[in-house]
Amino acid sequence: MSRRKPKQDPHGAERAPHRLTPYLLVGPAMVLLLIFVFYPLVNLVYLSFFDYNLISEKTFVGLKNYEVLFFLKTDFLQALRNTAVYTITVLFFSLLLAVLFALWLEPESRMNRFLQKSMFTPYLISMVSCAYIWSWMYDADSGILNAMLELFGLPLSRWLNDSDLALFCVAAVAVWKSLGYYLILVLASIRTIPTEILEAAALDNTPPVRKFFRITLPMISPQLFFLLITITISSFKVFDVVRVMTDGGPGNATDVLVTYIYRYAFQMNARVGYASAAGTVLLVILMILTYFYFRVLSKRVYYR
Repeated sequence: MSRRKPKQDPHGAERAPHRLTPYLLVGPAMVLLLIFVFYPLVNLVYLSFFDYNLISEKTFVGLKNYEVLFFLKTDFLQALRNTAVYTITVLFFSLLLAVLFALWLEPESRMNRFLQKSMFTPYLISMVSCAYIWSWMYDADSGILNAMLELFGLPLSRWLNDSDLALFCVAAVAVWKSLGYYLILVLASIRTIPTEILEAAALDNTPPVRKFFRITLPMISPQLFFLLITITISSFKVFDVVRVMTDGGPGNATDVLVTYIYRYAFQMNARVGYASAAGTVLLVILMILTYFYFRVLSKRVYYR
């Protein structure tokens, strides 16, 4: 009795290379991620356990750098507090103004289209240029803001020289620059709300406030959740606007985590190990916040 030979797939030889195609396409991107993202992160954590200044040899010190950060130096906690205040301020006003302006500019008209383009323009300008422009506007002697206050007979302000106002002045620049981009995203999401739902609400004479909280806000929650994450991460990593406008001053009133890391890594005797410990803390904070957002707040996001 003859045994039947298993059928061979004539296209098997052709299908084998196709199985490797996705890996070949993703491979270059993964190599770049390993080189420029994962390796620097691992090296950052590794250096945080050493006393290293780019000149002498690395000396293992364990958790000493973290002990100095949290218990011996007060300037790190000040930078951490400033970063939290800056992030909360930028996050709150960016989302609030983006939603309010989106609701205002939602009707189609020539004027609204012009205003949308005008508000988006600052987003195309580099942050350094915006920081220099606003530094001149905030100038206590020749700035346009004090000139306007003087015109109306109001008391002048020291703006960036006032330790109580400086951080909020810097936050205002960040909100002004990116508001147009956030506005466009929220406006696009509002215009994708099904018209049948809005028409049903109109037939029921739903009050505008109830309509916003019951219909509009849940429908645009995915976009707001995306903005929540991106604004939080970008605010914690703020550097250029602070560096140009105040350089952490007056005193340490506007010193944030990244300027703190930069100062110790490149100015304070190049204490790379200590700066790496501060960078590791920043990394852990962002990981915890991102996990919290996806674990807790994502449950309140409505996906159609």
